[in-house]
Amino acid sequence: MPTAIITGSGGLIGSESVRRFVESGWDVVGLENDMRARFFGEEASTAHVTDELRSAYPEFRSLDVDIRDADGVSRAFGEAGSVEAVIHTAAQPSHDWAARDPQTDFGVNALGTLNLLEAAREHAPDVPFVFCSTNKVYGDTPNRLPLEELEKRLELPQDHPYYGGIDTSMSIDDSTHSLFGVSKAAADLLVQEYGRYFDMPTVCFRGGCLTGPQHAGAQLHGFLAYLMKCTVTGTPYTVFGYGGKQVRDNIHSADMVACFEAFQRAPRAGAVYNMGGGRRSNCSMIEAIEICERISGRELEWELSDEARIGDHRWWISDVASFEGDYPDWAPRYGIDDILQEMYEQNVERWMATA
Repeated sequence: MPTAIITGSGGLIGSESVRRFVESGWDVVGLENDMRARFFGEEASTAHVTDELRSAYPEFRSLDVDIRDADGVSRAFGEAGSVEAVIHTAAQPSHDWAARDPQTDFGVNALGTLNLLEAAREHAPDVPFVFCSTNKVYGDTPNRLPLEELEKRLELPQDHPYYGGIDTSMSIDDSTHSLFGVSKAAADLLVQEYGRYFDMPTVCFRGGCLTGPQHAGAQLHGFLAYLMKCTVTGTPYTVFGYGGKQVRDNIHSADMVACFEAFQRAPRAGAVYNMGGGRRSNCSMIEAIEICERISGRELEWELSDEARIGDHRWWISDVASFEGDYPDWAPRYGIDDILQEMYEQNVERWMATA
């Protein structure tokens, strides 16, 4: 039986990956030490997700390994068995948190990724290495786009080359990234370099907003989940900057993991793709609030702050055409309304019980 090592296995994308690979007949080893609880508080803990995975899949092995521990990571690889895929989703994911503790942020995102790459090079150099990167590697360069202000969103002119979505031709240089963006960019470049220098089958998926019903939405991370949670529970919400018209594309965790599977079946060396909801699945903050209110039947109490987050994007829609060209069998199943409806249905009772 092939083995997949999945880091951050209690998180949104990690847990989705565990479910998909176990149900597809893989032996799965998860590396998870619940750093989310340290980052965002106990309400964002992934411990309950790990417990649920162990209960649902007795064959799933979850190891309490900190990816900053090179020896521990190497030992996990050596004892895992016949490793045939590495899915790296573990991260410190917040702009704001990174500025509070840059050393931990860089240690988790950059050094942790280096440790995993070295372990893969030693124990499984020929197997696909999938890395969850981020569109924040482009810094605030997207904010230079000639956006037009519409009633509820900012938008590019239809004749602009990036109207269909931003591709990897956008430079990552000469921009403000946030410290989180820098640590993820360092990891992104490492993954590419191991692919090219050592001819390892690696891929960076530079994600926009990754989301889904299992997302442990917190104020500093997971905006759609946190937005719906605030709407349901009556918790006040703050929108930071841009009049609430900033635009994000959102991809469901199941659609993201389907990308991983496609790459695992037909890997390439040093591949890079922008990946998100694209033109099929995007919204502004104002539009997202309206959808949450319609689905929940409740009105959100929210305010607008004039201060945008440093390095934050005014507009981001991913161009997924490159990945679709290389993997034509992949197709997303979820749009914004589908994502928020599922998020509401699967969480409303739990959110209300703890409100």
